[in-house]
Amino acid sequence: MTSWAKAPDFADRPEQREQVRAQTVLDKEHYMESGMTPIACQSCGTEVLVRKHSHNQKTVQWKENPATHCPVFQKLAENGPVFGKPDSCPNLEKTIDHAVAEGILEVDS
Repeated sequence: MTSWAKAPDFADRPEQREQVRAQTVLDKEHYMESGMTPIACQSCGTEVLVRKHSHNQKTVQWKENPATHCPVFQKLAENGPVFGKPDSCPNLEKTIDHAVAEGILEVDS
């Protein structure tokens, strides 16, 4: 009896398994890494990677733990554990908006 799997593992088809693995690497690159622009906060200098998908949507990846580098996130951390997604840093938001206005960060179309 075989067990149910959410996705096939292609254990019996090594060529198919390699194709899936290679596509997964490409997908990760496309969705998580490509098009990211390094931006340093004008207030504290913390550097993040940013991609603007539209004027209202963006992806921000912190290079370091924000609670150890950003004063706004440090203050949040002092108040105890933060559950869920914490609010963004308003200083970083202003920096990102400035980078878009100056043409440093392009908005995907």
